[in-house]
Amino acid sequence: MTDTPRDDAQEDRHRARTGRQAPLSPIWIVPIVALLIGAWLVYDSYLSRGPTITLTMESADGIEAGSTLIKTRNVEIGRVESVNLAEDLSRVVIRARMRPEATPLLVEDSTFWVVKPRIGREGISGLNTVLSGAYLQLEPGQSDAEARRFAVQEQPPVAPPGAEGLRVNLLSRVGNALAVGDPVTYQGFTVGRVEEATFDVETRRMHHRVFIESPYHRLVTGNTRFWTTSGLDLRLDSEGVRVRLESLEAVLAGGVTFGVPEDLPRGTAVEPDATFTLYPDEDSARQGTFDRYLEYVLLVEDTVRGLSRGAPVEFRGVRLGTVASVPWNFATPRPGRDGGLAIPVLVRLEPQRLGIDSETMDLEAWRARFEGLFERGLRATLKNGNLLTGALFVDLTLEAERAGDYRPETFADRPVLPSTSGGLAQIQAQVTALLDKLNALDVAPLLDGLERNLASSEAMLAEVRELAEGVRTLVDDPDTRALPGELNATLAELRETLEGVAPDAPAYRELTGTLTRLERLLRDLQPAARRLGDAPGALLFDDPDAADPVPRAPTERTAP
Repeated sequence: MTDTPRDDAQEDRHRARTGRQAPLSPIWIVPIVALLIGAWLVYDSYLSRGPTITLTMESADGIEAGSTLIKTRNVEIGRVESVNLAEDLSRVVIRARMRPEATPLLVEDSTFWVVKPRIGREGISGLNTVLSGAYLQLEPGQSDAEARRFAVQEQPPVAPPGAEGLRVNLLSRVGNALAVGDPVTYQGFTVGRVEEATFDVETRRMHHRVFIESPYHRLVTGNTRFWTTSGLDLRLDSEGVRVRLESLEAVLAGGVTFGVPEDLPRGTAVEPDATFTLYPDEDSARQGTFDRYLEYVLLVEDTVRGLSRGAPVEFRGVRLGTVASVPWNFATPRPGRDGGLAIPVLVRLEPQRLGIDSETMDLEAWRARFEGLFERGLRATLKNGNLLTGALFVDLTLEAERAGDYRPETFADRPVLPSTSGGLAQIQAQVTALLDKLNALDVAPLLDGLERNLASSEAMLAEVRELAEGVRTLVDDPDTRALPGELNATLAELRETLEGVAPDAPAYRELTGTLTRLERLLRDLQPAARRLGDAPGALLFDDPDAADPVPRAPTERTAP
């Protein structure tokens, strides 16, 4: 049986009528397999690329598309793909491709910053990027919410988001501004850093956010006070010269320190993000603890040079208050003061300085107590607290002679604190009285007597001058000049004479023998002299105790 060939058109029409399909040719297997492999490669490449993130920053200094890396813990996790300007040209938009293993790190509180060579207060950092170039550092956050858009910080974060510690807010005036990275110290030891520093235009105050590391965050309590430090604090006031030196870092860059004033209890722990006031110095911080006080106005008729804000108000050496303002409301009329020349000074009397609990303290009772002391003669005066600096302070004293003459006055709705003139004013008054007495003296007789004394002195000086001339003439006389030679000759002759009476000279020996015989003669004469002293008549009469003499006949002489 032979097959009759049919054309393809007839076969196709036959298949169309019968509904049968032609079998698939084996040649199509190759392209299908290649297509599947390509699709798998595309899918695998997509999975291996990782997510794309968008970074924004102020300037792209050191950032290059295709070469700048993204690292965390010095391990590469991504690369910058493009660097472009934002639509409003205000920022730089960076697109980067991250590796798949970095996906869990991309959360809301993750932080990016540029690592490059820096010279700061803590030293030199980023030197390894001098040759390799800058790169972006990623600090993973602790949030569970994913994010794909981040803002790149200019400076490295002070502390990682998950670091243990305490973050608090500080409010201060513009003069107490701190920079990011400034140290937070406690008794000279660094325990934290300033993380943020912003200025509020509406309130005109600085807002600082500081981080205090663990375990030092337990030092911050409800009674803690924060104040700025310049490292070296040199102060001259009424209490003398005070010098305080902080750490070397604080000396170079400043910073903030904190502590609990000694007059207050330690207090309880505070919650995170608590707000504190940042004081300009330690004295202001300590002053802030005395928040309950009585305000009085001191009308000073003396000079206030040397009296400054913060000067103490003392009673017998115990501080009771503080000078709040010098001067205060100077344009307000003075009550009962002629000419309005008194200078108003606002002072605060602070009973808390005496150790009184602020919760149980009754200010009205203390006001009544001070009113009673004013009636008894309590007066305020300015005194010099330091001769070196000339600083003044307000001293409260009880003057018994002024008891009962207190008259209440007010100045700008504040009670007036009675005062007396200070020591300088009293000295000035005494000097003025002395000058008045001197002006009242009749000095004409004194001047006449002084003139006569001057004339006598001139005459005496003339006589002294004549005497000096006579002495000069005597000295210049040739005979006077010859006196030394004659005196030398006389001394030479005297020396020769004395040499003749030397021990080994004949004259000296004869003189010695004569003196020896004379001494022997005087010794022999001593009994006779003693007898004559006892009986002066012995030279004329015999001894009265001797027997009378018996007369005898003359004896015959025999012839020879």
